[in-house]
Amino acid sequence: MKIGILSTNKNLYSTRRLVEAGVERGHEMPVINHKRCYMNITSHNPSIHIKGEAITGIDAIIPRIGASISFYGTSVVRQFEMMGVYSVNESVAITRSRDKLRAVQLLSRRGIGLPVTGFANSPDDTEDLLQFVGGAPVVIKLLEGTQGVGVVLAETKSAAESVIEAFSGLKANFMVQEFIKEAGGSDIRCLVVGDKVVAAMKRQGREGEFRSNLHRGGSAKLIKITPEERSTAVRSAKVMGLNVAGVDLLRSNHGPVVMEVNSSPGLEGIENATDRDVASMIIEFIEKNAKQGKTRTRGTG
Repeated sequence: MKIGILSTNKNLYSTRRLVEAGVERGHEMPVINHKRCYMNITSHNPSIHIKGEAITGIDAIIPRIGASISFYGTSVVRQFEMMGVYSVNESVAITRSRDKLRAVQLLSRRGIGLPVTGFANSPDDTEDLLQFVGGAPVVIKLLEGTQGVGVVLAETKSAAESVIEAFSGLKANFMVQEFIKEAGGSDIRCLVVGDKVVAAMKRQGREGEFRSNLHRGGSAKLIKITPEERSTAVRSAKVMGLNVAGVDLLRSNHGPVVMEVNSSPGLEGIENATDRDVASMIIEFIEKNAKQGKTRTRGTG
């Protein structure tokens, strides 16, 4: 098969590993910089071009799209779908998971465990918003933030009010969530492929840091997850419509709660922590499922 990886940097660990795993299994694995793609959107012969040449013969794609270019990246994925190319994660599913508020609302509707979350437009509603989530301390998240950027722990009511006032002044969209103190600055990243959790690691924030992201100096180790955590991770990926997802859970006093569902999970931390060949599992999933025109949405969503 010819499996294209949509990535802006072929030297990134995740991109490299997917290329290696695909080549090992006998596939052609071109890396396609989606930022350099341009599209001819026509009714009967949609096409994608890069540097003056049409991209042809692709059987499947693996989107590795950064949050900062979600809009353009998902439009390229959608164009591939319109051309009948199988995408391991479809454009609609990626867009759904990237909108943090929409994702929380969809997970809530399906009864998935979540931190209590509040969202408002007017600073006049700050008092009610803080009461919704049980009062300070609270976590305030920019909807556009990634890798722990734009996530603030407000330990007092006055601190929360100040942060909300600042974000409102910047016309930024944010949500307020209860602080799960019992998690102790750690979370669990479950890597879901298809309908299975293929690897799981516990990430621990550095001393004094409530965010556990590895990019922020956190550490990771192998962890055994419970059947409830496994089920929550798989169901969350399904709600988003993602075949490959990183689902971040916290262990709360009332069971696992989902913090985020990531459509382009990094492979370096979890492969190193668990010694699992996740890249090969993703390629194997594509081998079993990639069929011409098998995308559910065909770029229409």
